[in-house]
Amino acid sequence: MTVRKALALVIGAVVCTGLLGTGCGRPPGTSSLDSQTPGTSASGPVSPRPAPPRAFPRPLPGLGPTTRARVPDATRQVLVVTGATETSSRARVVLYEQRPARGWRAVAGPWPAHNGLRGWTDDHWAGDLHTPTGVFRLSDAGGRLPDPGTRLPYDQDPEFAVSGTGHLGEPLEGSFDYVIAIDYNRVPGTTPLDKTRPLGEDRGGGVWIHVDHDGPTNACVSLSEEHMRTLLTTLDPDKEPVVVMGPESVLAQ
Repeated sequence: MTVRKALALVIGAVVCTGLLGTGCGRPPGTSSLDSQTPGTSASGPVSPRPAPPRAFPRPLPGLGPTTRARVPDATRQVLVVTGATETSSRARVVLYEQRPARGWRAVAGPWPAHNGLRGWTDDHWAGDLHTPTGVFRLSDAGGRLPDPGTRLPYDQDPEFAVSGTGHLGEPLEGSFDYVIAIDYNRVPGTTPLDKTRPLGEDRGGGVWIHVDHDGPTNACVSLSEEHMRTLLTTLDPDKEPVVVMGPESVLAQ
């Protein structure tokens, strides 16, 4: 063997050894990862990517399970009136709507409001100056002023006029320019002026949401005239609206 041939053999052996160290012998276009078992990596099995967190419909804020259970299944609008304490005559009002898959969302408010002079009760009697606690339908409206565009049945009538002064000496004039009847001890589907009392006269009645007169009420809930117009034009009888009202501690039960 000549020196030239021996040198060629040595060079060839070195080149081949280098190629084997860098993947020599695998088909073109492949890498060391191509030969691994699916679902594994060079360091071991690959964990599956975690599923995104599941979204749950949002419940009505501030209401506990007992109170939520009293809201009719078909209801998709809820006006929540919350007093700070059982004796508070001031309240906070928020209107919620139920959206498919998303749950309840606020669509109006929070608004300041007044309620009965002596606060709240779950055992309302005529003249006790408390606002009844509970869940009540909102089915009829009316007022001294023309219908602002509500979808509720609306009775414009001069009989909604009121005069005199409230518990703090504030004028009551204009308080019934807009009203929404709360279906406590009344016949739904009638004007708020209807005086029929299914539970008896001694259990009170005429509990409305009406225009605020800057003071506590006998038993009603009162909002500013602007907020009354907004509420009247937002409530939809097809969504079977209700009011849920009472002190915070009771509504949270």
